[in-house]
Amino acid sequence: MLTIWGRKNSNNVKKVLWCAGELGLNFTHINAGGAYGKVNEAAYRALNPNGLVPLLQDDDFVLWESNTIVRYLAAKFGQPPFYPQDLQARAAAEKWMDWQIAPIAAPFRTLFWGIVRTEPEQRDNQQIEAAIKEMEHHLDIVEQTLANQPYLSGETFGIGDIPLGTFIYAWFEMPIKRQPRPHMERWYQQLCARPAYQSAVMLPLS
Repeated sequence: MLTIWGRKNSNNVKKVLWCAGELGLNFTHINAGGAYGKVNEAAYRALNPNGLVPLLQDDDFVLWESNTIVRYLAAKFGQPPFYPQDLQARAAAEKWMDWQIAPIAAPFRTLFWGIVRTEPEQRDNQQIEAAIKEMEHHLDIVEQTLANQPYLSGETFGIGDIPLGTFIYAWFEMPIKRQPRPHMERWYQQLCARPAYQSAVMLPLS
C-alpha cells in the first residue's frame, strides 16, 4: 500500500506524483503542508522529523526527500528505459536529478516566491532579476545538452527528466522575459504532451 503525503502545488510533491503517474501506480494521496497543516503534528514528525513534504509510505517503509522517492519508485516499479538497468545510462540520467538541487533550486525559489507568492508592490525586483540571470546561466547547460539528445535522460524520457521538468513548467508559466531556447522549448512541449505531466505538474501556480 503506497501513500504519498504532500500538497499538490508543491514542486517537490509534483515530482513524486508525476513519477507515480508515469508508472501507473495505485496510491493514496494525503494533502499535507501549507494550508493543509499536519506536518507539525507529532504523528507526522515521527515519520519525517524535518516536517517537510513529500513523504512516501510503502507499507511499513517510510521515505522522504523528493528525488530519493522518485529513484525508489523507479527502481521498484519502473522498467527500462524509464529506469535504465545499465549502470552508466542510469548514472547519466540521475546526474540531472542531483544537478537540479545544486545550482537550480536556490535561484528558482527566489524567483518563484518573488513572482508567484509576493504582491507586485512588495516585490524585490533587483533580487528577482538576479535570480533570472542565474537561472538563465544554468539553463544554457540544459539547452546545450538538449541540442544533442531528445531528453535529459538520453534518447528516451526517464527519471532524469522529472526533477527539472517539474520546475520548468513554472519557468515557462511565470510572466518573465526568457531567452529563447529552441531545444529546451521542444523538450518542454514533449513533457506537456504526457498525460501524467498534465495531471501532476500543469496546475495553476500558487
